[in-house]
Amino acid sequence: MTETAKVVRADSEGARLAAEWLRGGGVAVVPTDTVYGLAARPVDADAVHAVYRLKGRPEGMHLPVLAASVAQVRALGVAFTPGAEALARRWWPGPLTLAFGFAPELDRPSWLNGRVEVAVRIPDHDFLRALLEQTGVLVVTSANRHGAPTPRTAHDVAAGLGSSVDLVVDGGELHDVPSTLVNVSGPEASVEREGALPRTAIANALRGAR
Repeated sequence: MTETAKVVRADSEGARLAAEWLRGGGVAVVPTDTVYGLAARPVDADAVHAVYRLKGRPEGMHLPVLAASVAQVRALGVAFTPGAEALARRWWPGPLTLAFGFAPELDRPSWLNGRVEVAVRIPDHDFLRALLEQTGVLVVTSANRHGAPTPRTAHDVAAGLGSSVDLVVDGGELHDVPSTLVNVSGPEASVEREGALPRTAIANALRGAR
C-alpha cells in the first residue's frame, strides 16, 4: 500500500470507519461485487472533484451511483419504465447498472439538477450495502486511472493511484469485469456496455416484460 493510505477490513468496523470518512467529505476505495471502486458522497462537491482527479476522468462524463435499496433509488426521482422494473427484479442486487431518466412529477436531490440521466446500481455485496445504508447513495467509479486496466486487489489499487489514496477497504481479490450498463431512459432499453451480464440475458428479460 502507499505510505499514507489507511487500510481497513471489509467488516462492520471497516464500514463504520469508511462511513465516517465519507461523511467527512473524504474519498474511499471500496470493494464491490464486481471491481474496486472510488467512492464519494454526491453532495460533497470537493470529494466528487477529487474522484475525477484521481481517476483522470473528464468531468463531463457523469459518475455512476450505487444504492443500498430500491427505496434509495426511487428517492432519486428516476422513472421506472416496465423494462427497468423487469431488469431490476431480475438482477438487483447484482452486476447491472441502469441509466434512468427522471420522472417530471417527482422531486430529485439538488445534486442531480440539470441532468437528464443517472446511472444507478444496487450491488450484491453485504459490506457495501451496509456502508450505503450509513452514508446514503454514493458516486462510485472503478478504481483505476481512466483507460487503464482495472486492479483486482486493494494493493494494486493503491499502487496504481499513488499516495493520493487516503482510505482503502480491503475486500480481497475481486473480478476485473464491470457491471453491464443498460439505458432505460427511453421507450426501448439498450445495452450500452456489456459486462458481467451478457446481452442475450438482458434481451431475454426485456422480451418477458413486454
